Amino acid sequence: MDLPVMPPVKPMLAKSVKKIPPGMQYEAKWDGFRAIVHRDGDEVVIGSRTGKPLTRYFPEVVAAVRENLPPRCVIDGEIVLPWEGRLDFDRLSERIHPADSRVRLLAGETPAALVAFDILALDDTSLLSAPQTERRAVLEGALAGASPPVHVAPATTDPALAQDWFERYEGAGLDGVVAKPLDLPYRPDTRAMYKIKHERTADCVVAGYRFHKSGPVVGSLLLGLYDARGSLQHVGVCAAFTMKRRAELLEELDPLRIDPAAHPWSAWADATAHEGSRLPGAPSRWSGKKDLSWVALSPERVCEVAYDHMEGDRFRHTTQFRRWRPDRTATGCTYAQLEEVVRYDLSEVLRPG
Repeated sequence: MDLPVMPPVKPMLAKSVKKIPPGMQYEAKWDGFRAIVHRDGDEVVIGSRTGKPLTRYFPEVVAAVRENLPPRCVIDGEIVLPWEGRLDFDRLSERIHPADSRVRLLAGETPAALVAFDILALDDTSLLSAPQTERRAVLEGALAGASPPVHVAPATTDPALAQDWFERYEGAGLDGVVAKPLDLPYRPDTRAMYKIKHERTADCVVAGYRFHKSGPVVGSLLLGLYDARGSLQHVGVCAAFTMKRRAELLEELDPLRIDPAAHPWSAWADATAHEGSRLPGAPSRWSGKKDLSWVALSPERVCEVAYDHMEGDRFRHTTQFRRWRPDRTATGCTYAQLEEVVRYDLSEVLRPG
């Protein structure tokens, strides 16, 4: 491979803001795997956000790249998995599998797609120093003849339309909106763009915690919600505390520590138990050998957390602690409190043209 921008490349990133800023280019924020795609003839390399290769996990995307992208180019985009009219991150995650036979089976059963939203190089020209508006024009020209499963992300400079996308597209499984300054060059591994994500709050049971990697202080709180059967399900974690607050939490939560055998999640170490319930400590292809052990707490304390959206029956990302809720009882923390998002057909977002 011989391109003006060579792998690995870490993508340009975005920092969170509360409102859509004016005077920029706006795109939907995709919920998938960020991917930098290098193509030089038949050679294709797909790099992840960290620079590690994703190529072997998505043979159908590699084939689509050879079919639809210019012979020599570097594209920034997102690998997504459309399923029943929306994006499905759970099915996408299943594609990261060590067995090649499993990868190829899933490539046929649940094929992924590539959404392109930036271009870093074309032919012998690097576009890293070109402004966003110029790169967008080059991208649209280079992929004018592309067809599914390769798509060019819709973009606009109209903030009112961006607000409309923000409100409607969540039902198709999208995360929010990304805003890009019009004169912005491509800056790898730098938070030079802006992201506006959905935020809601929920009251959750604090049912345990994990220690922080740096020492004997709280690393994250394990959150639970009661389902319709009255079973406490593990729905995610709450983190991002200061080190001082982590030490304080260890002391505050100590009176709630109980024997793990008496906890609703006592069966977490049994792999078969995870088939019927959402428990912490489940084996994960992402965690590898990471220590997922946790300290059991009596499930009686309630906290309010902020979250962006759900993925199935759990929080998609790490939640943010807002406050303790001494006025709430743990048994009242159910899935019923969560806001349901109106479904929106993904094909409306990725329609031709």
